[in-house]
Amino acid sequence: MRLQNKVAIITGAADGIGFVAAKKFLKEGAFVILADLREEALEKRKQELQEDYPNHSIFITVNVAERDSVENMVQKVMDHFGRIDILVNNAGITQDAMLSKMTVEQFQQVIDVNLTGVFHCTQAVLATMTSQEQGKIINTSSVTGTYGNVGQTNYAASKAGVIGMTKTWAKELGRKGINVNAVAPGFTETSMVEEVPDKVIDQLLTQVPKQRLGKPEDIANAYLFLASEESDYVHGHVLHVDGGIMM
Repeated sequence: MRLQNKVAIITGAADGIGFVAAKKFLKEGAFVILADLREEALEKRKQELQEDYPNHSIFITVNVAERDSVENMVQKVMDHFGRIDILVNNAGITQDAMLSKMTVEQFQQVIDVNLTGVFHCTQAVLATMTSQEQGKIINTSSVTGTYGNVGQTNYAASKAGVIGMTKTWAKELGRKGINVNAVAPGFTETSMVEEVPDKVIDQLLTQVPKQRLGKPEDIANAYLFLASEESDYVHGHVLHVDGGIMM
């Protein structure tokens, strides 16, 4: 198994890409902490996973935008396992609006979760990974963070910031035995994309050489690779999983 006995935290794990990744990590032998703000959604996932993975799946409610909440989560993981091997900063939200109509609250909420939340979670596990001289940090960016997107000033800014932090942390932490990489999904079949009008999706597909939206499994497979020993010499990289839209 590729992640045998590794301890992995996945944020935003109650559905979509995060939940698919959690199932893949569990199948590969990891102890997985499914972290999410939505208690009811986590409880549903607990019911789905506890029968097959009763001792390998832990469920923690966390608000990544709040430092105290993040530190409480990390302390619970340390109390239970005594180590953290993998952090997948997958949690993210959208609050779309054209620049002329976007409110300060919409802008700040997205930055708080998508960018500051990544900072909080990574800094909270840093001491543990440094003392272990080993760890894998995987940040979730987006093609939108590379080429922008109409109506997503806040989201594009947050995901571009994730790329900048990823490359900075790679330079700081490589010597400490910690790998830092990012995954930049294209447009993927998740609840976020379900809100996009069909005519907009059809237009997007004309730009995708693979001629389909991504599936959560496509992104989760990238997380799994970057979490495994197979990627030990992959560092400071932004892995685009986008069907070729960025070519």
